[in-house]
Parts: sequence; structure tokens; C-alpha cells
Amino acid sequence: MGVKMNVVLKVGGTRAQWWKKHMSTLLPEMEVALASERIDHEAIEYAIVWKPDPGWLKTFPNLKCIVSIGAGIDHILCDHELPADVPIIRTTGTDLSVRMREYVTLHVLRLHRRLPEVEAAQSMREWLQIVEPPAHDRRVGVMGLGNLGADCARTLAMIGFDVAGWARSAKSIRGVECFVGDTAKQDFLNRSEILVCMLPLTPDTTGILNEELFAHLPEGAKIINVARGQHLVDADLLAALASRHITAATLDVFDQEPLPDDHPFWDHPNILITPHIASLIDPVAGGERIAMNLRAFIAGEVVPDLVSPGKGY
Repeated sequence: MGVKMNVVLKVGGTRAQWWKKHMSTLLPEMEVALASERIDHEAIEYAIVWKPDPGWLKTFPNLKCIVSIGAGIDHILCDHELPADVPIIRTTGTDLSVRMREYVTLHVLRLHRRLPEVEAAQSMREWLQIVEPPAHDRRVGVMGLGNLGADCARTLAMIGFDVAGWARSAKSIRGVECFVGDTAKQDFLNRSEILVCMLPLTPDTTGILNEELFAHLPEGAKIINVARGQHLVDADLLAALASRHITAATLDVFDQEPLPDDHPFWDHPNILITPHIASLIDPVAGGERIAMNLRAFIAGEVVPDLVSPGKGY
């Protein structure tokens, strides 16, 4: 056996050892070390990361490739000291799509059938019978039609919702009316009674869920954000909820995670908080995709998850 290639793994929390053990099993030809361990920075050739500290990746002078533990790469690109010429591979896969599809469908249905009100009535021992229109009379809008967004839009349409999607470039999704670009954004928002944000985080989309956007939604609209916390202007959402222009929000992502104990979202009766669990990637399914992509990259083969140079998401 030849000299093993060296990989550094950066993932937070209690899952770190789980990731290391599983990746070492999947990549026996590589020496996998955690970022928290003592490592020879010059020997590291590959980095598998989630939310690396700014400036950390530049400390590996012989880095050949960076792998994101997730479909998004904004947590890597936000590093202003990021080595410019190192390729980045995102991690996608069936499990990610399934989990996101489950989450979005669950919470669209929850808001559509007004379950928060039913649950509140139960706590008051009130027999509240709410009759809502059927799904085909409920207009749902999905902002962002990448792989995950398109999959969720398609699924919601299959259930029977009147679904529209909005993206920067033209898309074609069966059963989904697609709006393209800034000129069509207002028409898309005007029809979105339940708005699902699935946009990539870029300079153009940072803060996009704001007072101006909310004003274009129908009175009584509801919001679901499963993209990034930085898409949302927190104060603008609180103001829209206070005015009842927005009547409910489901938030899975936040500007600061974990959400601080004193944040007003915690106690708001019309906000449901979930702790960034919509589509968590695990070492079993995610690790297999990472190992497959890394081996293909090293062999000089096509890697579908390789990010085009200069693309900001």
C-alpha cells in the first residue's frame, strides 16, 4: 500500500467523532484527522468542512480540494482569505432531497390547514372547526429553483397545491408556473399565500426577506425559510407579524445559530422555530457521496457536484 493521502475534517458538535469514524471506513486509502487534533498542515491535501473558521483553509498550502458537508457553499465562500484556485465540491444526494421534501411539505400543510390555531384552541379546551380551501385553491410560492427547490415545488404540485416558483434563470417544472428575474418577482410574490424561501445565499439575496418583499405578499401570507438565516431581516418579519400582514412564520435557519436565548423569535406565538433540521446531512448517506466525489476528483473524472469557478453558490 502506498502513502496515504491526508484529509482534514471540520465539523462541529458531538457528531465529529461519528464523521471521522465513518469517513475513515469509507476512505481507507486516506488518513482522516479532525481539525481539533494535532495535524501537519503542509501534509493536508483535502478538506471536508462545515463552517470553517475564516482564514483557516489558507493554512494548508498544499490543499487540492475543499468538500462542503452540505449542498450550500456560502459557509466557505464567506471566508475572504479563501484560497482562490482550490476547487470546491458540494455534497448533494437523494437523502438530502427526501428530507427537505418532507420538511417543506409538512410545514406547508401545517400552515395551509392552520394547525397552529387548532393546537392553540386545544390548549384552551376550545372545539375549533376550521374549514380551509382544498390544496388546489391555495397558492404556494417557492423562491429558488435549484435541485432542492425544484424538487419541493414539484412535490407540492403533485399534492395538488397551486404552485409557482421564482428563479434568476428560466426553469421548466411540470405542474409549476415559473417566474424569472426581477421583472417577474412582484407578480410571483402577489400570488404567494405561503412563501417558501429556498434561495442560495449570495450578495443579491442577503436580506431579501424584508419589509419591501413582505409588502408585495397577499394580506395574511405565511413564510417558511429553509435556506439561510441571512436571507431574513428579523425586525422586518416581527413588524409584519405585528401588523398581521404576515400571520405566521416557520423558521429553520437563523443569522446566528444556535439562536440566542434572548431572541424575540423564541416567545413569539406566530413563529415556529426548528433548529436547522430541515435537511441535516449525516455521515452515512453524506459520507458515501463525499467519498464517491473525492475519488472521482482524484482520478480526474467528471464530478457533477463540482462548483463552477467564480459561481457564488
